Amino acid sequence: MLLIPAIDLKDGRCVRLRQGRMDDETVFADDPVEMAGRWVREGARRLHLVDLNGAFAGEPVNGAAIRGIAAAYPELPLQVGGGIRDEATIEAYLKVGVRYCIIGTQAVKEPEFVARACRAFPGHIMVGLDAKDGQVAINGWAEITEHRVDELARRFEDDGVTAIVYTDIGRDGMLSGPNIEATHALAAAIRIPVVASGGITTIDDIRALCEAGGIEAAITGRAIYEGTLDFAEGQRLADRLSGAETP
Repeated sequence: MLLIPAIDLKDGRCVRLRQGRMDDETVFADDPVEMAGRWVREGARRLHLVDLNGAFAGEPVNGAAIRGIAAAYPELPLQVGGGIRDEATIEAYLKVGVRYCIIGTQAVKEPEFVARACRAFPGHIMVGLDAKDGQVAINGWAEITEHRVDELARRFEDDGVTAIVYTDIGRDGMLSGPNIEATHALAAAIRIPVVASGGITTIDDIRALCEAGGIEAAITGRAIYEGTLDFAEGQRLADRLSGAETP
């Protein structure tokens, strides 16, 4: 299982929110490029970047920071979400070196957009499904819809998305442990990879996610910033449990 550090961007800085609330933030760094370097030095093989302002604005706002990280680490796969609502945005991100674009709100509002994006940019599209009690949320988690996570995931699987990034809103940024049961159930329901997000707190959570099976990657944020999880140690454990230890 791949462990992916999250860099959440708000007003050009690296922050973490609690349950997606923009008014409940902790600032961890003023320089996102410098923060990316920290995780690269600790062995990160991919980074998860979120334009928080963009998620609410409906268009990229922290593009300069994302471009800076892509330029500084051109060989590092980056997955980016937040404010991706059209094909022009996807194309612009891919041109500067982003590997994967995560479509969230627009995937729910206009599912056909996902199909078009997958045809235009095969292998580069993920869908982010953020849920509370199994119901998908949109617009920066400000609105809960009637859509079920598993139903939408199966639809987007057929469209050709690379992976589903599944976030349990109730756990995100709360250091309360991931929703392993729901994440595993989603992974078992679809054929494409599931990336777990939300609530990872300690090394025991990494072990539990690995043992649940079917979860290809997990995003971690507040835990590695506040020190309840040592990122390098977590990745080593995940490698060992999956039989993918590196020299």
